[in-house]
Amino acid sequence: MNHSAAPEVIRGSDPAAGKKYLVPFIFVISLFFLWGMAHNLDSSLIPHLKKACNLSNTQSMLIDTSVFLAYFLMAIPAGMILKKWGYKASMIAGLLVFAAGAFLFVPAANELSYITFLIALFIIGCGLTLLETTANPYAAVLGDPAKATSRLNLAASFNGLAAMVAGYVGTRFILSGKSYSKAELAAMTEINRNAYFMEEAASVKMPYIILGSVLVLFALIFCFIRFPEIKTKSIDGEAKGSFIGALRHKHLKWAVVAQFFYVGAQVCVTSSFIRAAQQGAGFDEGTAGYYLIVYGFLFTVGRFAGTALLQWISSQKLLSIYAIVCIILCLIAVLGSGVYVVYALGGLGFFMSIMFPTIFALGIDGIGDDTKPGSSWLIMSIVGGAIIPVCMGALIDHYDDQVQIGYYVPLICFLVILYFGLKGYKIAAKS
Repeated sequence: MNHSAAPEVIRGSDPAAGKKYLVPFIFVISLFFLWGMAHNLDSSLIPHLKKACNLSNTQSMLIDTSVFLAYFLMAIPAGMILKKWGYKASMIAGLLVFAAGAFLFVPAANELSYITFLIALFIIGCGLTLLETTANPYAAVLGDPAKATSRLNLAASFNGLAAMVAGYVGTRFILSGKSYSKAELAAMTEINRNAYFMEEAASVKMPYIILGSVLVLFALIFCFIRFPEIKTKSIDGEAKGSFIGALRHKHLKWAVVAQFFYVGAQVCVTSSFIRAAQQGAGFDEGTAGYYLIVYGFLFTVGRFAGTALLQWISSQKLLSIYAIVCIILCLIAVLGSGVYVVYALGGLGFFMSIMFPTIFALGIDGIGDDTKPGSSWLIMSIVGGAIIPVCMGALIDHYDDQVQIGYYVPLICFLVILYFGLKGYKIAAKS
């Protein structure tokens, strides 16, 4: 690591500094939980709106595209906002934009307008981009740099907790358990068919009204919390990081590629979980939804277990091991049958759990003044969640709605992550 350009926060052995950073770190952790709720509600939202708006697999995957396209388009503006406004104001702005998108679900449901749902999700994605561009590097630098990966994994563990909570909320309050074939829908009267579609759409309103209200409350609380503004300084005392210049770090470039494929893989796995459980194991929608809660639980356990294992195993080695296991589990999800398909999907939740924060921490390791722009690049790479799931949806549609075949797509993604864990993470020696 280039200590001459390291963040000024590095005082892990100073007890006073530790106390100073404790409360801000706790509130930053809350952000990881909140954006985890947004992402994991999509796992229920995709099959639900597929029914309510009568969509194909490819069309339903546009839900992910709307959210993750925002990461690509907003990453540079978010980095500029962070640089100009600082961490606290950027986090508050992110919460409010996130809330605006959540509240837009009400008119979208009232009008049964899929386009309005997509716009609402895009706005949510803009808020999430601002939050993640701010909170990920803030959690990484808020303490001893030697513990940055562990600290980021601990914070990200609350994404896993959100996956479990969102799975319950989605199953209990969004998914209806009602499902009709194309023939059954065609046999209905137009009045009954439209009533069914409206009923399905209406169930999303209350969860998103509550979510938006919680976000506004947190934004107000953040106004009164003191967050230390961590600055990166060069030898002459001024930050010199630049957006394009950050890519001179070879390991950052590989981290951007790995993050692109990781996010795409995770979104593919979670977005198709319910329908894969229905087809592969023969579960009904409600049972599949409850197994999604188990998936969230395993994701949570995986995050905490991974954080503990990082005390003894290097982050790149653990990432490589987990990538190999995920490749095997994807093969089981594709080729297996019965409950073993669901077991494989649950296992993916456990072994994917540490990948995002680990790739992020390895990517910004040793880049000093380029930490903030490097963070923007890593957030931009989340656009993988907009592109790769659509490819999966198209593959499923091509094979006549065979959802399991779609899991070849995340398998390919994990091969890229394996390469990063074995070689791409290495910091190039300075000439």
